[in-house]
Amino acid sequence: MPGQVTKEPAEELTRRIAGEVVLSDDAGATLRKWREDFDVSQSELSEALDVSNSVVSDYESGRRSSPGIGVVRRIVEGLVDIDLRRGGETLRRYRRILGAGFEGGAVKDLRDYEKPVSLDRFHKAVDARSIVEEHNEIKGHTVIDSMEAIRSFSGEEFAQLYGWSTERALVFTNITRGESPLVAVRVTNLKPSAVVLHGISRGEVSKVSEEIARLEGVSLSYTTTELGEVLESLEEV
Repeated sequence: MPGQVTKEPAEELTRRIAGEVVLSDDAGATLRKWREDFDVSQSELSEALDVSNSVVSDYESGRRSSPGIGVVRRIVEGLVDIDLRRGGETLRRYRRILGAGFEGGAVKDLRDYEKPVSLDRFHKAVDARSIVEEHNEIKGHTVIDSMEAIRSFSGEEFAQLYGWSTERALVFTNITRGESPLVAVRVTNLKPSAVVLHGISRGEVSKVSEEIARLEGVSLSYTTTELGEVLESLEEV
């Protein structure tokens, strides 16, 4: 089972998140992004903060002036407290991401396993359906927002997606037909054991994606399961 998130690491992440919001060009949008990443509704957050739902809504929409550091910190602490009551799953995930050297929102999760996991077990966890079968097991996974990675990643950062081992599954979300992630795999020296295309159906997966997977010896699958459920399921892999 995942370890507990202690008060000190939670405080460190609170400072990081609050700092990102304060320095953002659009504090409201950044607050909304973090609330959604923590999978917390506006009503749940407003209840935790003991304010009306409209207060949270107004800050996120920009109808109220940009909140100061005190207000931002209180909101972030509310998100962190809710997550800790749930078991600290989101905080553990962000500790892994930040520990791997990633900032921003391109990487949604990154974990290396204590021992190899069968690819079949991984596919069952995220409800993925196989298209190309090449490997039987993996040693970790990384979940990537494909469009954000294309906009912000250098070649070196793409290599960091592999953590300690290339024998892992790369799960790409925010895609249309899956070609961009597979082209990225094609043109780099490092090859994952498996690629999972998230958010598209079998009919939306391009033939080019399948062909590249076979050429590179990479297992390929797809899943339409909601991203929050995928991330939650991966905590138990």
